[in-house]
Amino acid sequence: MKKVKITVMRVASYPDLMEKYENPIEHACDMQEGQTFVSEDWQKPEGFCDSAWGSISPFVMTLAHGGGDFYDGWMKNPHSAMISCNDGFRPVSFYLEAIEE
Repeated sequence: MKKVKITVMRVASYPDLMEKYENPIEHACDMQEGQTFVSEDWQKPEGFCDSAWGSISPFVMTLAHGGGDFYDGWMKNPHSAMISCNDGFRPVSFYLEAIEE
């Protein structure tokens, strides 16, 4: 099984939507652009957001098992994917890539 490198590419925030629709929360996402994680054996890396993992884990699983070429050639590197978490107030975009041992 391959390792999958997960890189935080972009962290967005929509304060207007938060103010209008979100209840105040004490702890929001703490991902930082450029931050990297490595998934081994298709496991969630330590310190990785549970909600974001729910969004990206199917793609991590596919890459870890040697698959790829999502959506018929969507990515230039067929063993990669650009996936965002499903937080509508502060979405984070992750670049996933299978890495060799």
